[in-house]
Amino acid sequence: MPNKYLETSVLDKAIVFAVKAHANTERRGKGFPYIVHPMEAVEIVATMTKDQELLAAAVLHDTVEDTGVTLDDIRCEFGDRVAKLVEEESDVFMEGVSESDSWHARKQAAIERLEKASRDAKMVAIGDKLSNARAIYRDFVQKGDELWSIFHVSDVKEHEWHYRGLASALKELEGTFAYAEFIELVEKIFAK
Repeated sequence: MPNKYLETSVLDKAIVFAVKAHANTERRGKGFPYIVHPMEAVEIVATMTKDQELLAAAVLHDTVEDTGVTLDDIRCEFGDRVAKLVEEESDVFMEGVSESDSWHARKQAAIERLEKASRDAKMVAIGDKLSNARAIYRDFVQKGDELWSIFHVSDVKEHEWHYRGLASALKELEGTFAYAEFIELVEKIFAK
């Protein structure tokens, strides 16, 4: 029986763009190509929507933050909506301040942005955050508290604060499998 036709040209273009942007980059401390993370993020978002622009934003979510790609590049290739969704999911770095020193302020700003964000932006965010939580949980099971040493901030209490803040900011997605899995993993990772 033939597969039902699904228009995927925007997503296909975004995947190729993201693969090129993240080429030859390793996911920090993981030993596998970085592109695996955005591909997992888009798979998670696809459980909630077929909206090609949301899926494109999910796969592109780290291109501005972690590569030489700019928001203008995204806007030029994929339009205003995708660029805005990617922007809402990108950390804002502070000039002259190290990633470690700015970590708490950046994460606080991200939580506050997400609290006010549209449902669409929250769906893109849960793709990223759930993929990250899955990786953290896998590493936690294997390495225990040693895993926190790969991050710019190694204090587990800071990570717990961040992930619980994200859970609160993304509460609008309650009722989705992605949000339920995210909450379950946060509880497992930060169990007392």
